[in-house]
Amino acid sequence: MEIRYSTGPEDVKRYTTEELRKEFLVSDLYQKDKVCAVYSHVDRMVVLGIMPVQTRLPINQGIDIWKNFGTEYFLERREAGCFNIGGKGKIIVDGTEYAMGFEDCLYISMGTREVYFESDQADDPARFYLVSAPAHKPCKTTFISFEQANKRPSGTLENANKRVINQFIHPDVLETCQLSMGLTKLSEGSVWNTMPVHTHERRMEIYTYFDIPEGQAVFHMMGQPQQTRHIVVDNYDVVISPSWSIHAGCGTANYTFIWAMGGENKAFDDMDEVPVKDMR
Repeated sequence: MEIRYSTGPEDVKRYTTEELRKEFLVSDLYQKDKVCAVYSHVDRMVVLGIMPVQTRLPINQGIDIWKNFGTEYFLERREAGCFNIGGKGKIIVDGTEYAMGFEDCLYISMGTREVYFESDQADDPARFYLVSAPAHKPCKTTFISFEQANKRPSGTLENANKRVINQFIHPDVLETCQLSMGLTKLSEGSVWNTMPVHTHERRMEIYTYFDIPEGQAVFHMMGQPQQTRHIVVDNYDVVISPSWSIHAGCGTANYTFIWAMGGENKAFDDMDEVPVKDMR
């Protein structure tokens, strides 16, 4: 498991492109029959990419649980949310099996001892994208299909940001300790997400992008509102966004992304909006 230590906005002002990517971008998460994990000291969030092909994979494959978490098992003091963004598969949680179609989601409670991941077909493997946050109480492990998500249309074609925000792990859908996750789909002809931008000092956020057409890319905007930077991302790339940073994207075509948040609260209106004219 890779460890990423947090950095402040003053340092980031001086970063080169490669330094910025090394600090905040996570690539190559999905490798055959492997669990790839990145532990970020930004609110102690963990990102995992899990792609079982020939074998069933445990959540802790290749992770020294005691060294990294000081616990007996991965979710002893953590909760997690997991999306499938590949072929059909299943997640087995303490013996209970959940069938996972494309863009289905599973919230997994703190205190869950065993989690395994499988693909239905080796030639079309599942891609399980998982984010884990520290937790202080157990909640109910819950499956949420794409159809069951709370859907919030947003934006307009005129502003090139028409999209649907699908809330999965969200206070309006189910109870969690601190983790929130959802999936946003941009309409054809729209390329902007989260514009005008905002920060939320009390929460960090993580984006992962997918459904980017071949040959296209997304420019992820980050940094302080008056010191913006960008990272060019490809399919399945992840960007870690500290609380002081904006987080928005503009694609050369429409795309889909999953957002995950953790921090002091789950109040979605608790944000500091930035007018476009004030950005630099």
